Amino acid sequence: MKRLYIVLFSALSCASLQAQKFNLLIGTYTNKCDSNGIYVYEFDAASGAFTLKNSSENVLSPSYLSVSADNKFVYAVNENGTQSTVSAFKYDSPTGKLSFLNKNDALGADPCHVINDAKNVIVSNYSGGNLVVFKKNADGSISKVQQLIQHEGKGVNAARQEKAHVHMAAFSPDKKFVLVNDLGLDKIFIYKYNPNSKNEMLTLKESVDVKPGSGPRHLTFSKDGKFVYLVQELDASLTTFSYDKYGTLKVIAETSILPKDFKGSTGAAAIKISPDGNFLYATDRGDVNSISVFKIGKNGSIQLVEQVSTLGKGPRDFAIDPTGNYLLVGHQYTNDIIIFKRDKTTGKLTDTSKKIELCSPVGLVFTKI
Repeated sequence: MKRLYIVLFSALSCASLQAQKFNLLIGTYTNKCDSNGIYVYEFDAASGAFTLKNSSENVLSPSYLSVSADNKFVYAVNENGTQSTVSAFKYDSPTGKLSFLNKNDALGADPCHVINDAKNVIVSNYSGGNLVVFKKNADGSISKVQQLIQHEGKGVNAARQEKAHVHMAAFSPDKKFVLVNDLGLDKIFIYKYNPNSKNEMLTLKESVDVKPGSGPRHLTFSKDGKFVYLVQELDASLTTFSYDKYGTLKVIAETSILPKDFKGSTGAAAIKISPDGNFLYATDRGDVNSISVFKIGKNGSIQLVEQVSTLGKGPRDFAIDPTGNYLLVGHQYTNDIIIFKRDKTTGKLTDTSKKIELCSPVGLVFTKI
């Protein structure tokens, strides 16, 4: 009996250790330095250690990635001006191997964001100012574009808002709506989502205006789905909205992710919430190159905890491992990923002195192994 307990304990210990390990997928730009495209690292969330497992081969600037819910496929935008495409890969998580399936024209310049569900792949084309939807084929590959929604107009910032710039699409928690940020128009568009339609998956419900010249970039939902947090690229503001089951957004608060007396260029980038839903993080890649930490209250309010340097230039994206132990920041310009330890109680970040050196990392996502 004692031997049986030892065997069971050993098995459970091994399972527990394995549960602390994840794959980290990294999308990169390939036109500024030497890169294969997509890289897969094994990451140990107990120690912060990492090991390169695999990479794609000769994939052009797969800057942003989205992994299927079953962990079997990866979808990537390939930023290449008016020649941009969207690619599908078969993904073997144990080995980290990515097998190219197919690619199709993005039908818009410079796609910068991609999401997917069981039926569709939805891509935001920044320079094209449009939103496109691909159907998924049975083998995980993608169809040609089945729906294209073109945004029209301009904002008050003549240099950055000369036309529409679709920057992100996000599913609502119940998947009934897709929220779309347009940096050029200072609007969030709310589309009703019908995943089974052949070519009208998205139909416009309404749009919500944000502060003129703010440039909405990325948003995230609170863990309970009752609030939406939006970071605006052009003025580094952070707006809190209430959200309901009817897809209605209402502004309830606004703050900044910049230090109080900061003077210099701004460039707010990514926004994420910790796995426990208690802390909000947002980066700015302007002159400040910092990440702001906010405590989330029960009523959706946020309170600043700290603002710290990301220890590099161009913190385009970051990811928090599924255990919440570590936060990893990818720097587009200093070609590295800095690994911070997270205090789960306070949300504060501490540099571990560990970093992954990699050409122009701009999209980070964790998956199960």
